[in-house]
Amino acid sequence: MSTENPFGEVIFSYSRKQAIDDGVLVDLNHIETIRQHWKAPVACTSCVWVIIEQALQVEGQDLNGIAHDLSTCAKRAIGTSRDTDQVYFSTIIAGRTHALKLHIGPGDTVAPVLTLMLPNED
Repeated sequence: MSTENPFGEVIFSYSRKQAIDDGVLVDLNHIETIRQHWKAPVACTSCVWVIIEQALQVEGQDLNGIAHDLSTCAKRAIGTSRDTDQVYFSTIIAGRTHALKLHIGPGDTVAPVLTLMLPNED
């Protein structure tokens, strides 16, 4: 065992880029409202993306509006949270309340990334 890696060789790794390429995560940085609200890259799990896609089928809903609501609710929760790497919050999307979790941590590099997910997802 070397001092460079005290835990030994990596057996398996799955990068954020691979998760996005595979559809496990959905990159949200193409949404203008996301870019306006967040400095770090943002992705959501495929389960959250299904909720967003279903909401887009409801008349009067649009992607920028949903992204704005998600971002605003998350930021309000961050302001009152004692946790440093994740925050739980709920928001209304197309008339339905959804419990969500926003996690911040390193992505494929040490740079921080945000991941929006359901509370039971990791």
